[in-house]
Amino acid sequence: MKKTPRGNAFYAQSGGVSAVINASAAGVIETALRSKHIGKVYAGRDGIVGALTEDLIDVSRESAATIRALKHTPAGAFGSARFKLKSIEQNRAEYQRLIDVFRAHDIRYFFYNGGNDSMDTALKVSQLGASLGYPIVCVGVPKTVDNDLPHTDCCPGFGSVAKYVAVSTREAALDVASMARTSTKVFVFEVMGRHAGWIAAAGGLAGRGLDEPPHVILFPEVPFDGRRFLDRVKQCVTDFGYCVIVVSEGAAYEDGKFLADAGTRDAFGHTQLGGVGPVVANMVREAHGYKYHWAVADYLQRSARHIASKVDVEQAYAVGKAAVELAVKGVNAVMPTIVRKSSKPYRWVIGHTPLAEVANKERKLPPDYLRADGFGISEACRRYLEPLVAGEAYPPYRNGLPDYARIRGVPVPRKLKDEFKL
Repeated sequence: MKKTPRGNAFYAQSGGVSAVINASAAGVIETALRSKHIGKVYAGRDGIVGALTEDLIDVSRESAATIRALKHTPAGAFGSARFKLKSIEQNRAEYQRLIDVFRAHDIRYFFYNGGNDSMDTALKVSQLGASLGYPIVCVGVPKTVDNDLPHTDCCPGFGSVAKYVAVSTREAALDVASMARTSTKVFVFEVMGRHAGWIAAAGGLAGRGLDEPPHVILFPEVPFDGRRFLDRVKQCVTDFGYCVIVVSEGAAYEDGKFLADAGTRDAFGHTQLGGVGPVVANMVREAHGYKYHWAVADYLQRSARHIASKVDVEQAYAVGKAAVELAVKGVNAVMPTIVRKSSKPYRWVIGHTPLAEVANKERKLPPDYLRADGFGISEACRRYLEPLVAGEAYPPYRNGLPDYARIRGVPVPRKLKDEFKL
């Protein structure tokens, strides 16, 4: 493999953040700072927006202790953005601007930490850079709590969300069960997952068997049948005294319409979902009249670093480290992957796959991961999930609260005269 010339590196975080995305940042930054092929290490303030606006952060101005502390700090330390670049045909100017900024700052390595759309952007930049006479090595760093990237056993960020959802489901179920005789009989827990039900499936780890909560899981992969659902809820309340439901935000009818379609779209062009938890809870109230409560995990599930999976933290750091190691060997337009060697004990190694095989592709729950009735997970799914939530990696605490890192964010002086309008 041909090594690229010595140059600077640029790292950016993209899309929804997670409890461990900063661990990947630490993996990238610490490895890059040690590399003889890389000079300065820069980060984009608020992700790719920082590159377009030439708003770069000089990572070398952060202390080694701060970078090390990113491993236990949630959210996006350098800022992220939901900003999808258009196709090259639609807006070549955006890609030209990226190359102009990279050229001005002698950036030869681009590490983009994100999901499906981000891998597409990294692929396009690698292609366009070569065509414009400024080759740049682009390596995607996988990140998505939805766990829907193909060609990797799991996605950094998912294991910690899965742990949070499983723990929360179990604890809330104990609460409901203790009060069900005279109070709440139905609890609905809404979790993330637009098209893939991996996070909802994680709720299934809270119990085993039809008699243990969650009694019902509603997956995007299983078309919603209102009559079957309401019958199942009634049966659970009759048999067990209460019913705990985990519902994915992407639960949809047979025709594909989301239960919680709000009629608007987000920055990536995705349907804006308006909260499926209360929708489902209201169906139960109207049909059966049970007293209910619902909760939306929302940002809590993806920011809960205090209960992160140790495996997830280790994998997040490992893919960041591997991204740099691949790049300095001249391996371009790829994404590090997690390869499962065995489940018990859980063993994994780092591999890699072409960005073209990942960009804009989604991996959904396979049919054999679903229980026969469609309301729970199979034993195969449990065997897949259990290793990913294993182990604790608690952050340090101060005065009873987690002690998280904050970067200084020293800006890099701008070199281009013109400003870019988003």
